[in-house]
Amino acid sequence: MAASTWLYRRALVGSRGISSHIKKLPSNFKALRLCSSSSGDEYQDDKPRFPGALNSYYTEKLEFDDPDDGEAIPVYRVMDRNGKVFNEAHDPKLDKETIQDMYKKMTLLNTMDRILYESQRQGRISFYMTNYGEEATHFGSAAALLPEDVVLGQYREAGVLMWRGFTLDDFMNQCYANQNDLGKGRQMPVHYGEKNLNFVTISSPLATQMPQASGYGYAVKRAGTGNCVICYFGEGAASEGDAHAAFNFAATLEAPVIFFCRNNGYAISTPTSDQYRGDGIAGRGRGYGMKAIRVDGNDVFAVYNVTKAARKIVVEQSQPIMVEAMTYRIGHHSTSDDSSVYRSLKEVNY
Repeated sequence: MAASTWLYRRALVGSRGISSHIKKLPSNFKALRLCSSSSGDEYQDDKPRFPGALNSYYTEKLEFDDPDDGEAIPVYRVMDRNGKVFNEAHDPKLDKETIQDMYKKMTLLNTMDRILYESQRQGRISFYMTNYGEEATHFGSAAALLPEDVVLGQYREAGVLMWRGFTLDDFMNQCYANQNDLGKGRQMPVHYGEKNLNFVTISSPLATQMPQASGYGYAVKRAGTGNCVICYFGEGAASEGDAHAAFNFAATLEAPVIFFCRNNGYAISTPTSDQYRGDGIAGRGRGYGMKAIRVDGNDVFAVYNVTKAARKIVVEQSQPIMVEAMTYRIGHHSTSDDSSVYRSLKEVNY
């Protein structure tokens, strides 16, 4: 209180235009007084008025916030393991053709993975990454977006690109880096990109797409197109510094970005138990002032519902959303990895 009074007097004394200073000072002086907790303050209503924690409250108990005290964020699902819908109200009611198309493309993706994985083993291509186990995260989310929405992926989202119309020839051309490759052979295999499909080219360094997505989202917001940006990443990428920058920028700039985390249990060989201590990735949303949800990444209908709802929020309310899709990476991380070294076959088969 003394500091604010001193500043007020200082601004008045020695000034040429005292009246003009009086007109300009009240808003700043009010902010200073709001930071005061002294009794008798006309702005004091027994709530903290510190700019850094306006939604907090006072307490006389010396207690640390313990993450183990609260409940974990639940995993939203629509179907059970046998494909039975729990609540008909949550059935997305997709038409038969769309559901069949999802299934066919999931099967096609598996077949393509097997052929290209074997091609690498035969020395025909230099590198490859399969998508086994994570197909529902691809097609469930891709089907809920508009073609004009921009996608920034990590490297295990081939199904999203396939859903948008990237052909088998396009995939093969890129992985073989031939004359028909859209990237002119300048990228490693699986580093896909297609401007006409609004799919930004994959980059090798981990998490670089995340702050780019925040910036792209802000640009989309300013353009007023009514579209959004979706950024795919793994739980391992969430440990990178770029992830923090991306979340914070998107939240403070109120950018229409869906941060879609594929939590498949492993960051190459590092299990989630060594990756983070808190409640997964969705649990970080609150710290950034961001709405978050956790979904069964193996339930294609649940992923569809969540992505559709998230898109509606980010576009209409102009704010980012954190989606954590819980899934499992069945295959090796890449052709450079042997997952049998750090996990058992029993675990994979389960």
